[in-house]
Amino acid sequence: MQKLITEVLNIRYPIIQGGMAWISEAQLTAAVSNAGGAGIISSGGRTTDFVRDQIRLTKKLTDKPFGVNMMLMAPNKEEILTVICEEKPAFVTLGAGNPVPYFAKLHEAGIKAVPVIPNVKLAKRVAAAGADALVAEGMEAGGHIGVLSTMALMEQVIPAVDIPVVMAGGFADGRGLAAALLMGAAGVQMGTRFLVAEECQVHQNVKNKLLAAVDTDTIVTGYTLGAAVRGLKNKFSQDFVAKENSGNTSKEELIKMATGTNKLAAVDGDVEYGMVQAGESLTPLKKIEPVKDIIESIIKEARVVLQQAGQVRL
Repeated sequence: MQKLITEVLNIRYPIIQGGMAWISEAQLTAAVSNAGGAGIISSGGRTTDFVRDQIRLTKKLTDKPFGVNMMLMAPNKEEILTVICEEKPAFVTLGAGNPVPYFAKLHEAGIKAVPVIPNVKLAKRVAAAGADALVAEGMEAGGHIGVLSTMALMEQVIPAVDIPVVMAGGFADGRGLAAALLMGAAGVQMGTRFLVAEECQVHQNVKNKLLAAVDTDTIVTGYTLGAAVRGLKNKFSQDFVAKENSGNTSKEELIKMATGTNKLAAVDGDVEYGMVQAGESLTPLKKIEPVKDIIESIIKEARVVLQQAGQVRL
């Protein structure tokens, strides 16, 4: 078994908070790190000044390790990388592009590189290129997704590489964390679970919609565009999928229709015509509570499950 992510990042619990665009800011990041996990600032859609300010604010709010997520499709990714290397968070997660060219500069700055991958081929590639750990994200996750489920990724990615593998996609409670650890994962990444944290700055309308959601309330848009995104069912997402499947709407029209909808929901609170990005594990989201309580309840439940697992005999 490889190292737990706790050893790699020098954190207490094997839980990483997902880097959610327009949502993952200093308050949430610091709260997760202070509670024993690893918080992450999202740089997606943000300016370099914003990223620098958020890193510095997080350092004022916590003395624990935290990271920054780089969205490699961003037009200002090189400038963001420069800011990150100057400000030196503990680690960086990289997704939506080829992360390998960024490893050397991050390592030169003393920053650990943790790419997000959707399949075995890319897992092997980043491991061979010197990634410190990786996040394997299944299609149960919220936001941009691949085509493989979390269980399929766990069975295939973990034994294929010799670096720690953090699993993501559908994790929201201690039973999920325990299952991943038993499968040999180094930890889990959770995004949706932290959307209903007190410290999360997402619009209250989003929190309310998540708390009211049931297990079948997500939908995937953008399959035909090669950019699948999972979120909650609402007027926007259902209308988008209907037009996408009809074949009567051009790719350009669909892209225009989707542009800006994540911010519209997360920041402006429009949960009908905005894209409320969320993963499939929704019923564990029962109330708004502090990050500390969320993480402690997850760890408590995981410990019980792991103890019970030790009693199982085949």
